[in-house]
Amino acid sequence: MASERPGPGGGVGFPSTRHSIIERMRAGEHEVRRGAFGDVVAGYWKAIYTQLRLTWRLTPEDAKDATQGFFADAFEKRWLEQFAPERARFRTFVRMCADRYVQNRRQAEGRLKRGGGTATVPLDFDGAERATVALLASPLPDPDALFHQEFIRALFERTVEDVRSEYAARGKSSAFDLFERYDLAPADGVSYASLAREHHLTPAQVTNTLAQVRRRFRERALDSLRGLCGSDEEFRRDAREIFGVDVT
Repeated sequence: MASERPGPGGGVGFPSTRHSIIERMRAGEHEVRRGAFGDVVAGYWKAIYTQLRLTWRLTPEDAKDATQGFFADAFEKRWLEQFAPERARFRTFVRMCADRYVQNRRQAEGRLKRGGGTATVPLDFDGAERATVALLASPLPDPDALFHQEFIRALFERTVEDVRSEYAARGKSSAFDLFERYDLAPADGVSYASLAREHHLTPAQVTNTLAQVRRRFRERALDSLRGLCGSDEEFRRDAREIFGVDVT
């Protein structure tokens, strides 16, 4: 994990040696490219599935099959390596590639069964479908806005689980519990004082613990975001828009 450090002017700095997702996918080493593509799948599959369900009105089974088929073809045919950062953001390019895939798919008769090359990433399609059903009754948003929204939702969901696992491994699940109770799923009446009483802490200890977990959450979310952007400039723009921070 690349840790944050203050950058010039108070910005957040990341190691300059960290390669972008495009550089990693274009690498000559198969395992590097496979790992990078696995990160793309983990970071974008939910947004793609939701996009196909809502914009293209595919059935859950068709959207599931199309999502898997898209990534299989994208890996085999190196579609995503053709990204040009001066034309669009990487997530916009991914969405456009998925849309083009569905257009071509609808024009074709039958599909070949795929397998082999791509990185194996567990995809919780049932969970994605439950989240998508609630959106079907709402007015359809702009495709780019929808994709951006679902990308951020998935980023935050993964970060929550990453931080939860990290604190559990460190024997500090109680610290994450405070974060979850106050920030993620607050009940009516929850306050620093009530959490302090419940956990036999002082309000100051609750304050400090929440600050630490929030900082760790942001560190890990930014690190994941960095690995899913097509360029350093895109990462800086996304970090500023999503988290309100300047990174260097």
